Amino acid sequence: MSKVTLIGLDLAKSVFQVHGVNTEGKAILKKRLSRGQMLEFFAQLAPCIVAMEACSGSHYWGRKLTSLGHTPRLISPQYVKPFVRTNKNDAADAAAIATAARQPEMPVVPIKSAEQQAVLSIHRARSGLVKSWTALCNQVRGLLTEFGFVLPVGPHRVLSQVPAILEDGENGLPDLLRQLIQRLYDHLKQLAAEIAHCEALLAAWHRQNEASQRLAVVPGVGVLTATAMVATVGDAKQYRHGRQLAAALGLVPKQRSSGGKVGLLGISKRGDGYLRRLLIHGVRTIWRTQQKRPDFEHTWLGKLAKRRPTNVALVAFANKRARTLWALLYHGRVYHPDHQPRWTSAPA
Repeated sequence: MSKVTLIGLDLAKSVFQVHGVNTEGKAILKKRLSRGQMLEFFAQLAPCIVAMEACSGSHYWGRKLTSLGHTPRLISPQYVKPFVRTNKNDAADAAAIATAARQPEMPVVPIKSAEQQAVLSIHRARSGLVKSWTALCNQVRGLLTEFGFVLPVGPHRVLSQVPAILEDGENGLPDLLRQLIQRLYDHLKQLAAEIAHCEALLAAWHRQNEASQRLAVVPGVGVLTATAMVATVGDAKQYRHGRQLAAALGLVPKQRSSGGKVGLLGISKRGDGYLRRLLIHGVRTIWRTQQKRPDFEHTWLGKLAKRRPTNVALVAFANKRARTLWALLYHGRVYHPDHQPRWTSAPA
């Protein structure tokens, strides 16, 4: 029997499908495994390449398979879908993964460490809490508006002005609604405390991570962006240059070219939307401060803003900032505002 050299593994919560091929690409192994059988099966299998879709649980299984001597490859689902030849099912998906993994120059997703995933989990939890906090603030404002109490826009305004409304017993607010607003207000304070706790956890990790501290010095990059960048990118050497990182974050134009005619659209919005949003919001803060400078029109951002809409200029600046962060991570350097790159050859 031929030796299995590559396995396409379709991941799931309880049932996993294995599709093994030999060096010629012929299917010689098709097996269905339960979660409890996974480690035992791969422990008895000779080391080979195990391809999986980059999805929930893929990084965990990637680390487990690495410890067993295998070589895991995570492939984005969008690159696997074109290779599904029949109706969608577990066996067809596993076969498509194996076929996609054999394609030359197929992009792979680096496996994140447990620490990286933990940091990103805090970011996701904080993002969800902020979303719930904002929605609850808007609900409180809407309920009070129905009774003539119009609060200024902003969650912090709600936290500061609601107690005075609740304490005023002669403002005509019904007791039933007063009790409801009090409970919602208490929940708002609890959410604010949970958000602060998540930020404290990220700040503590930031103080222990040298790379994150170097990134946080860059204007427009704070603790949130620095920790998210380090945890998401990991080893910057997986990108040959800063343009690749900017493209991976979706900060480059989407291309639709044919017949030698180049067509560029809006940004592709590929990759991590959360990190892309942090970078764009970060450069917005720089935009607001630089506009007050008398020499703003002569800066790189000021010249671009003359020729392009504001949001286009800000996304272009975020693209430039992503390249700067890549250079700091790749070369292990400290940020210098007046640094001039040394070109070893003519830039492309």
